[in-house]
Amino acid sequence: MERPAISVLINNYNYGRFVGRAIESALAQNTTDTDIIVVDDGSSDQSRSILESYGDRVKVLFQDNRGQAAAINAAVHKSRGDILCFLDADDWWAPGKLSATAAAFRDDPRLSLVYHRLQPTLIDGAPILKPVPRTLCSGDLSQQLTKSAGWWPFPMTSAIAVRRRAWDAAGDIPEQFRISADAWLVGIYPFLGRVAALSGSLGFYRIHNNNWYRPVNDAATLRKRMAHWQATIEATNRFLAARELSARLRLSDHYPYQVASAKLDGADMLARLKLAAEGLSFAGEPNLLRRARDALRAARDLPRRGRDASLSEAAK
Repeated sequence: MERPAISVLINNYNYGRFVGRAIESALAQNTTDTDIIVVDDGSSDQSRSILESYGDRVKVLFQDNRGQAAAINAAVHKSRGDILCFLDADDWWAPGKLSATAAAFRDDPRLSLVYHRLQPTLIDGAPILKPVPRTLCSGDLSQQLTKSAGWWPFPMTSAIAVRRRAWDAAGDIPEQFRISADAWLVGIYPFLGRVAALSGSLGFYRIHNNNWYRPVNDAATLRKRMAHWQATIEATNRFLAARELSARLRLSDHYPYQVASAKLDGADMLARLKLAAEGLSFAGEPNLLRRARDALRAARDLPRRGRDASLSEAAK
């Protein structure tokens, strides 16, 4: 059987109300050498009946709930394409996404990862905010990631595609990434090859209460993210050591982690100035104006130590 050029890998967990749109957006692409694999990670809603309604137009695998990483790994194992394109079940793609991605990989055999912007939407699909990420990064990003503890203006799962031979070199996503498995993809693959950013907004990212990223952060959410960032750095360093790559990441270089910690603890004027200075030199945001804006906002918005304790108290 001829190997398809592209595999579409959709992970689904209790998104029966959304997954149909994700699948339809994949079926509507202007590419023919494509296979579509959906892994349902133990859904308890109407997902099964919706997925089965597509018949042989998609390959469907049902498994017990094991988390996003396990679902993506299972989808890759069932796929055959040379290019792996990931899609969360609550997102969807614009027409032409797959052809643009395939062209980028074809033009540069050194690429390990290709991505594009996503247009955030409300739960009903209405656009909101500007496409993300705002800053685009291309080329060899390994030195940048080494200086920023792996942080960069990274894309989310539904914007990411990787070359299969890079997947084979990296291996499966560790199952510790039950959520935010894209952290592994955007953290590891820049060490395995070049990265290409497509300037267009070729997909749609639905914002709702089950997303990892939310507009309001309480203390419990901040602590969860800090633990996730620390675990990601540790997993990345284990990978780099196992592959005998010289780079190592340091938590002290992870500016968002330092900001989150300061939000929990509160800050006096000296701490604000120190945090602002660190933000101005942070390697994770290449755009100087955005880096300066983010650093000044972070310092300005910190709660005062010993006075504004509401954020810290929320997690107790």
